[in-house]
Amino acid sequence: MITFPKPDVEQFLRTFSIADFAVSPDEKHLVFSTNLSGKYNLWGMDLPNSFPYPLTSINQSCQGLIYDKKSRFIIAGFDQDGNENTQFYGVPLNGGTMKEIVNHENTRNFMPKLSNDSKKLYYTTSRGNPSFLNSYCLDLESGQERLVLEGKDAATYLFGFSPDEETLLYYKHFANTYTLLYAKKGNEDILLTPPTEKQHTVNDGVFVSDSMIYLLTDYDSDFTYLASYNLETNKFCKVKELENESFTAITYSKENQLLYITSQKGVEDQLYEINLQNENWRNIPVPCSVINKLEVAASGTLYLFGMSATKPHNIYKSTGDEWVSLTKYTVPGVDSNELVEPDIITYPSFDGREIESLFFRAKKENDNGEVIFWPHGGPQAAERKFFRASFQFFLNNGYSIFAPNFRGSTGYGLEFMKMVEGDWGNGPRLDNVAGLDWLIDQGHAQKGNILLMGGSFGGYMALLLHGRHADYFKAVVDIFGPSNLFSFINSVPEDWKPVMDQWVGNPKKDKEKLIEYSPITYLESMIKPMLVIQGANDPRVVKEESDQIVQALKDKGRDVDYMLLENEGHGFSKKENEIAVYQKILSFLKRFTAVTEKV
Repeated sequence: MITFPKPDVEQFLRTFSIADFAVSPDEKHLVFSTNLSGKYNLWGMDLPNSFPYPLTSINQSCQGLIYDKKSRFIIAGFDQDGNENTQFYGVPLNGGTMKEIVNHENTRNFMPKLSNDSKKLYYTTSRGNPSFLNSYCLDLESGQERLVLEGKDAATYLFGFSPDEETLLYYKHFANTYTLLYAKKGNEDILLTPPTEKQHTVNDGVFVSDSMIYLLTDYDSDFTYLASYNLETNKFCKVKELENESFTAITYSKENQLLYITSQKGVEDQLYEINLQNENWRNIPVPCSVINKLEVAASGTLYLFGMSATKPHNIYKSTGDEWVSLTKYTVPGVDSNELVEPDIITYPSFDGREIESLFFRAKKENDNGEVIFWPHGGPQAAERKFFRASFQFFLNNGYSIFAPNFRGSTGYGLEFMKMVEGDWGNGPRLDNVAGLDWLIDQGHAQKGNILLMGGSFGGYMALLLHGRHADYFKAVVDIFGPSNLFSFINSVPEDWKPVMDQWVGNPKKDKEKLIEYSPITYLESMIKPMLVIQGANDPRVVKEESDQIVQALKDKGRDVDYMLLENEGHGFSKKENEIAVYQKILSFLKRFTAVTEKV
């Protein structure tokens, strides 16, 4: 009998990912963006066969992926090494040479939509209006385009159009907690929620006829619900709400007159179906904890892209009441029993508010007694039951991980989400400190012996916690986190800048607060060893944010290591970079690990 050694820990990082997918209208073809080759490219399947083949070899991630309405070609958006300057291309169904459709240097392009006859492409762009954006209709045959929507007052995105294409649907993004949906018919702009001074959001909407729109909003509510708006009567109506759940996405099946709604409840998602003829409502069991995307074919078949804490990204197809996995992504060479499901715990914060958290506990045979404290990014996002190869990698190396959903996180209502706005460095920080105290009080960690790591806003929080509460930690990892809120506010993409006053603060009016909330203010107390990771092309948290904190700490003689990735942006799109980053972090953490790894 042959016995095999324990899987190499690097195999956890060999897990492949899916970024997006689409299904052709005739359901004979499926395309998805995946790093199956080690770098992101488009791959195709000839359904019902599920064996994939490459369509592109440009080694770039995809943003925006649609089929033409007659299943003849694909429209896809690609940036360059994470710079988020997405341009649109036509891709043949079987791959090959792509055709430039929209390509303007140093512009950001969003949300491609094809007309019903697939002769026109609608899209939103930073070209000519970088702060508030414009939307165009491009004639794919003549190459002529016309302006259909000019952004004013806030970043304005074309969202869709009525079946007769006479009415446009668009939304204005004043803040992550203040978005309004409008219908534009001719010169008339119709606000689809009742006028109010109270900020609220509309996060999705769909036409079911030329005059009837269904939308998801938290107007006059803390959680997002399903509503309708009739353009003929100008009547807004609440249709369905569920306690402590926020509806996040809506899809319409015209043939069956069904709406499908994804709902976020804390750390997991739900899927619902509503019959518009009889208003029956039912929950549909899904094969994953987090739903990234849902498509409904003309036949009524559902295609779903999702994941769970111990299941990587996969694409599923509904067959009656069952789901068939079209992709088979797993952790290569690792039995599912070796993966760790998180415990869902709550703890009281400084003001008595309950904070929900995920606690991944390393298996007993691997446990080295170390705990990584992980504040998530966003900050108006959440740590959820989705798959992180890096988490399972660290868990298999013996490190437990504690990930709190501090105030500002999504999934807990609009009021909770707004609590981070203009308060980056106070309430959320104290929520995290309360989480650290809970770990210590429950005997899971000792003060001064905790490892701290986070990315994006989580990197900012790691820096701030290091500067203000260094006595909790023994080492810190910052992955592209803002270090100076003044320079951060000044360097974000132009279409982000109008929201910065509400989101972070105004550099003049809130000067003292921004000084207090900036990690770089606390250099003197940043005394623990640090590792900083940064993508050179990051447009959200630019390279200078990491450069300045690293140089300032080095000038003080501190123990700080800096890893700069020349061909990455705000994340790791290339598998070799991802592996190198987490191997670097592991090597760094092992310097401070009390128990050596078991053989």
